[in-house]
Amino acid sequence: MTEEIKKKLRDELNTLEHELAFDIPRELKKAVALGDLSENAEYHTAKQRQEYLKARVRQLGQRLADLSLVNMNNIPKDKVGLGSTVTIFDNTKNEEMTYELVASEQSDVVAGKISTTSPIGRALLNKKVGDTATVVTPGGSREMEILKLSTMHDLAEAKLDAERGK
Repeated sequence: MTEEIKKKLRDELNTLEHELAFDIPRELKKAVALGDLSENAEYHTAKQRQEYLKARVRQLGQRLADLSLVNMNNIPKDKVGLGSTVTIFDNTKNEEMTYELVASEQSDVVAGKISTTSPIGRALLNKKVGDTATVVTPGGSREMEILKLSTMHDLAEAKLDAERGK
């Protein structure tokens, strides 16, 4: 799971670094050739883009460093964690829902993929089947009971079993 995210981030990082190393200097050189830099919109636009790219490169580098620290063996095998699929009963809405907890880069609420850093994701982390989680949202508190749980370890084991023909 984290390898997919790392690849996506590295691809974006490579694209941005290429733009910083080649495209921006070319734009700056063209803008400087136009003359007076104090009123040169092309120059100021290129400088702003350069600053944005530098900030995004730092941000991606930090996120990659953070992801490299994720140890899949530390993700619980019997509690909600990254990669878990959890079915809950929302007592406030009187409704059953299923969520997959993912990294923020993979979040897609419509598809039922919520980030571990979202309010619901944080409330569900480290809970077991039968536990109740209280989620504080802008609309008020919600009580959610965990009905079913499969962790990333369960999914990996099921995949291995399927490959072995079980």
